[in-house]
Amino acid sequence: MFVFSNLIFGVARVLDAVLNLYFWIVIVSAVLSWVNPDPYNPIVRILRNLTEPVFYRVRKWIPFTYLGGLDLSPVVVLLAIQFINAVLVQSLYQFAVTMR
Repeated sequence: MFVFSNLIFGVARVLDAVLNLYFWIVIVSAVLSWVNPDPYNPIVRILRNLTEPVFYRVRKWIPFTYLGGLDLSPVVVLLAIQFINAVLVQSLYQFAVTMR
């Protein structure tokens, strides 16, 4: 029983770390979009490859994401990450603790 509890706890920790890392990637990508960086910079290309597919899906679901030229899709993604972190990850932590 402890092995399964530790497995669930480990999955929750990894998911928490991945969500936090992606949270910061989205923030950096949004800030970089304000300064219009060199599109051939490898870091900019990696950030865009990591975030644009998610932003594109959000823009498809919410057609009014442009408000006076302001793209709100990063805000929606950040809120979704926080929601998943608060609900799913915390539930996994609590489930792992109750199994001990």
